[in-house]
Amino acid sequence: MESRTKLLGHPIHPMLIVLPLGLLAMAVIFDVIYLVGGDETFATVAFWDITAGVIGGLAAALFGLIDWLAIPKDTRARRIGLIHGTGNFVIVLLFLASWLLRLPDHSYAPNLLPFVLGLIGVGMALGTAWLGGELVYRLRVGVDDGANLDAPSSLTTTASASTSSRRPGAGATR
Repeated sequence: MESRTKLLGHPIHPMLIVLPLGLLAMAVIFDVIYLVGGDETFATVAFWDITAGVIGGLAAALFGLIDWLAIPKDTRARRIGLIHGTGNFVIVLLFLASWLLRLPDHSYAPNLLPFVLGLIGVGMALGTAWLGGELVYRLRVGVDDGANLDAPSSLTTTASASTSSRRPGAGATR
């Protein structure tokens, strides 16, 4: 099942998830450095990582929702996609709450709640990322219908001479 939203032949949702995921994970790492070392610069960097991560996460969610709406109802993929998307939305809400708690003072210690919310969010992201992998690699959601090992570049519109999904050596005789 192909993605409904593409840019230069590739689905937009997986392109967008990398940045917010990295930013939110780095925010937690910078929080650890801040809490251990006491340098408030790391708390400020974590704050801005969360700011950009939440905005990027919402953008990725929009394209993920568009793709999810195209998944046929009453399928395992639809159910897993719902859990994946809902979980990611909760992660964004956790980081948003962490961000709001930091607004008055980016150096939030001794209140550890902003850090704990981020830590929970990153832990949840491991699970929702696995679900995203299940959708793509197991259930083939978002995979181009013509995908195969000899498929032409996604930047071309020319069909490959061989559009079968064969693997190298498949069908070869010994």
